[in-house]
Amino acid sequence: MYRRELLKGSTETLLLSLLLNEAMYGYQLVKEMDRRSSGYFRFKEGTLYPALHRLQRDGLVRGIWKISSNGQNRRYYHMTVKGRETLDSMLEEWQHFTAAV
Repeated sequence: MYRRELLKGSTETLLLSLLLNEAMYGYQLVKEMDRRSSGYFRFKEGTLYPALHRLQRDGLVRGIWKISSNGQNRRYYHMTVKGRETLDSMLEEWQHFTAAV
């Protein structure tokens, strides 16, 4: 139960962290989060895409349609400068939070 609430409250931070070094498409974000967290956090479509749309609406990520190496048309998301600044702020707040607990 707590894991689900933690994921719900941290989705945007986790997505921005995943996009820090490279643009990714939706399924790639799911697989990368699964890999990095050893399966602890799992994004579902009902969580992932609304969060990506919020981040895009707020100017924190930008989605660009590209044809992938296997010929499929995919929407790749990359972090904007505003997204990087926001992620830095989120991580700083997280450090203050964990230090206080």
